[in-house]
Amino acid sequence: MKLLITAGPTREAIDPVRYLTNRSSGKMGYAIAAAAAHAGHQVLLISGPTSLDVPEGIDFLPVESAEEMYQAVANYLPRMEAAVFAAAVADYTPAVSAKQKIKKSGETLSLDLVKTKDILGSARDEMAFTGFLVGFAAETENVESNARIKLEKKGCDLVVANDVSRSDIGFDSHENEALLVFPDRTELFGKAPKHDLAIHLVSMLGG
Repeated sequence: MKLLITAGPTREAIDPVRYLTNRSSGKMGYAIAAAAAHAGHQVLLISGPTSLDVPEGIDFLPVESAEEMYQAVANYLPRMEAAVFAAAVADYTPAVSAKQKIKKSGETLSLDLVKTKDILGSARDEMAFTGFLVGFAAETENVESNARIKLEKKGCDLVVANDVSRSDIGFDSHENEALLVFPDRTELFGKAPKHDLAIHLVSMLGG
């Protein structure tokens, strides 16, 4: 199976030395890529900046910004059979990125932010993807209901949702606990190493 996976955070430039980002480590997406390659799938991993080693046996495409990730996904997604969007893509980016370092001056600094393109939400219509589509939902409240809204709104076959307000799972952790939200049911994957969740997810793709 040809499988596209996104992972990691994005960086949205404020000026040449500063950027907006988030706490995503990329560990979950990289674990899925490694598990999929081990299962014999042809894997393309599109990743924002991380400190992780690239799994063996995959194709790797590094990107930095949300716009770069959108363009990379749009370019490769139509030829894939399944896609797992595990990246934590910025929802907003500075309206203008300064060409020179912004010097400290006043007591406050305001940034105008504009919405980024919705990569997962564009997969079905704009990118004409017809394969198995997996999204991730990092939530701090109403985890299942928010994940189900995302599933239906964005045309996913599965949304993997976790509570990122917990310090023992999710961001920066080697472990995760997730609700697997399907169109007709919800399953709990109990707390376990991200590698174990990755293997379970890949098995649902036919691995």
